[in-house]
Amino acid sequence: MARTHAAVATTAPDRRTTACAVAGVAAGVVLAVVWSARLVDGLGVDAADGLLGRDSLKDDIPGSGAGVVFAFVVGLAGTFTACNVAAFGALAPMAGTGDTGGTLGGRLAAALRPLAWVTAAAVTVAAVYGGICAAIGPDVPQLSTATGGGGIPPRALQALIVFTLIGLAMVWLGFSALGLAPDPLAGRTRNPERLRLLLIGALIGGFVIGRPYPLFRKTFAYAADTHNALYGALLFALIALGNMVVVAVLFLALALTAHGRVPHWLNATPTRAARVTGTALLLFGTFTVVYWGIRLPARYNWWWFPVMPWNGS
Repeated sequence: MARTHAAVATTAPDRRTTACAVAGVAAGVVLAVVWSARLVDGLGVDAADGLLGRDSLKDDIPGSGAGVVFAFVVGLAGTFTACNVAAFGALAPMAGTGDTGGTLGGRLAAALRPLAWVTAAAVTVAAVYGGICAAIGPDVPQLSTATGGGGIPPRALQALIVFTLIGLAMVWLGFSALGLAPDPLAGRTRNPERLRLLLIGALIGGFVIGRPYPLFRKTFAYAADTHNALYGALLFALIALGNMVVVAVLFLALALTAHGRVPHWLNATPTRAARVTGTALLLFGTFTVVYWGIRLPARYNWWWFPVMPWNGS
């Protein structure tokens, strides 16, 4: 089996690399402007209704067993919401690391390793947060309906802060992958690729911290009412797993179909892997920063932000 190139630029950036950075940032800004939360969140709720066979928002969760199922379905249904879509930024970094094998079994093993690291980190962060919040109970800011300073509720302010920080971290990783910023992981470990995957997974797990998605709030409130840290950790871990299902399926499809041509093409040169990785991280990182750090405050009249006819409310 052959070792692939690390998805970080190792040479001075050229015009093509700079163009990738500009394209990634510009695409992220455009996506944040045109995004319709009402449409995407509504589709997520409809998907949850279909999977559960009942009204996921209005019907009570009948018991702890049903809560486990509900949590996983909520994670799966929320895959494409604005508070989770950036998880797809992990596809390129996962494809740009690991070993490549000529057989189907070799390609599967190569694909499962980076996927396992990203998923493990995401689940761990989500579980720790869920356990802490369940132990504290319903008084956590994320469940508050009060109006804070500047007219913004505490839960919205928490989302603004958390997602902006996560987005900035993804932007930094994107620029560093392109060689346009110092690599924060360089020299930190013998295996910086694995550390990078763990960091990206931790950022994805951090999406649960501040997430305002209605079905997530319902799961959160249910977990908090139990005051059971272990149960809260389980529910949040299942939400994170549900969030990763579509990402995992898409990644495995890219890695295993057509004799692994996609990862082979991506890893043919270190600059190609770095450019694709950096552009993907910049796109989703910029989207997260602009949508949550700029567009969200505009809803509370902090400043002006462009409104499209389909996402004005």
